[in-house]
Amino acid sequence: MLSRLSIRDFAVVAHAELEFGAGLTVVSGETGAGKSLLVDALGFLCGARADAGAVRHGAGRAELEADFSLADCPAALAWLRESELDDGGACQLRRTLRADGGSRAWINGRGASLAQLAELAGLLVEIHGQHEQQALLSRATQTGLLDGFARHPELLAAVRETALRWRGLRDARDALLGRGDVGERKAWLQHQLDELQAETLDPGALAELDASHRRHAHAASLIAACEHALEQLGGEQALAAQLQQVRSGLLREAGNEPRLHEVEAMLDSAAIELDEALGLLARIRDDLDLDPAVLQQIEARLVRVQDLARKHRIAPAGLSAHRDALAAELESLADADARLLALDRDIALALADWNAAASALTGSRRKAGDALAQSVQALIAELGMGGGRFEVELETVADSRSPQANGAERAEFLVSANAGQLPRPLRKVASGGELSRISLAIEVATLGVDAVPTMVFDEVDSGIGGAVAAAVGARLRALGETRQVFCVTHQPQVAAAGHAHYRVSKAARDGMTQSSVQVLDADGRVGEIARMLGGARVTTEAQAAARTLLVESR
Repeated sequence: MLSRLSIRDFAVVAHAELEFGAGLTVVSGETGAGKSLLVDALGFLCGARADAGAVRHGAGRAELEADFSLADCPAALAWLRESELDDGGACQLRRTLRADGGSRAWINGRGASLAQLAELAGLLVEIHGQHEQQALLSRATQTGLLDGFARHPELLAAVRETALRWRGLRDARDALLGRGDVGERKAWLQHQLDELQAETLDPGALAELDASHRRHAHAASLIAACEHALEQLGGEQALAAQLQQVRSGLLREAGNEPRLHEVEAMLDSAAIELDEALGLLARIRDDLDLDPAVLQQIEARLVRVQDLARKHRIAPAGLSAHRDALAAELESLADADARLLALDRDIALALADWNAAASALTGSRRKAGDALAQSVQALIAELGMGGGRFEVELETVADSRSPQANGAERAEFLVSANAGQLPRPLRKVASGGELSRISLAIEVATLGVDAVPTMVFDEVDSGIGGAVAAAVGARLRALGETRQVFCVTHQPQVAAAGHAHYRVSKAARDGMTQSSVQVLDADGRVGEIARMLGGARVTTEAQAAARTLLVESR
């Protein structure tokens, strides 16, 4: 539920801080006062595209902020937790619109993308206006509303699961057939695999091959280096002999300075390390081989590895993985014919399962469509479209051989606004005012289908008056018993139905036109509804009529 809305430098509003409660809240005001600005502000907070024209003249940016309580919206709370944007049981949406056309958005004080803002807002607010209602004209939206009214999520899940299973099996079959002649593919794979298996291609073996090549290619210089080191370190005049002489001299003097024993012990350790180094040098020298034939063999192996890498267009290090992949594919083709038969059988079974699930869904949709049509038709008659008809048509879009995840049909809402006319698709016949009332009728008829806690109706009473306006107000008030409802209105009958009432007015301040928003108390409501009834001059009779409307609306 929306609990607070803050607007700063937005259109002609310098600053407004509004608090809201449950039930139906109506917004009224003179023509041009900016009644729809609250709806526009919510629209931008719901992710609408940034518009530099929405920034108040002379300001650098507009700032919009809304606080929601999530006690009545567990879906939004779950979304926030999954996105790691939760902050207790509350939610704050904030957005700035810059005069240069840019914008930024925040959720609970953390930066968010417009896509995230729109996704979350879709769980919190549903806006029905002259433009926002275009979504109702979509057959996909109409099908979703019908499915929600039918309350058959298990049937939808069964159709979706069987369609996806059929599609996965079909794709596997197409992939198997797309390999061409299996026999030729197997022969080609075997040939490639034989070439790769003829070489030791594991990364460790390739690294050892490269190291062996370097040793043999530089054997002469390595042997010379080892010989030189042995000569410098070993022998009677070399480092080892000198180190022994130093140790002996220190030991002779150690009786006079005990710390020399520590030095001698260190040199003893060094002598041991030196002996080990000499031994390793000798072994390395002995292991080195100047045989040109061995070097030639190693280079031949390297050439074969490089040729394989170029042939398969991968790095040498990836050859072993490529070899294993070819082996796995060859193994999978070993029983290709049997797999193809098994896939054909499974595809047929999945298709039969989908047909059964889709048939059950169609039956449920047809039954729900009749019930929804009766309910909406009765409601639109109350809302000033007497004699009109509303029907739900199911158009088949998939045959029994082509499973679709959403079932075999889609819904089309048909309406005739006047008696004697044949129903036609809603998207072709409804005017803005009619669409608003049909939207309201559908919302009332499908009450409880969705979990969106806040609904906004902009000019839902366009083009009506009198008893019809009173009926619209009564329906909005009824909707407000289970949802938070906002309605921008210019009809006194609708305004009187509100649980709370805000008035938007405009005035010139400092040479600029500014709008302000004021919550009305009981006397203020009487005065505003009297103005809506009688115009600029509020008479005693208009005030009395306003009080009567307020009493009757309760």
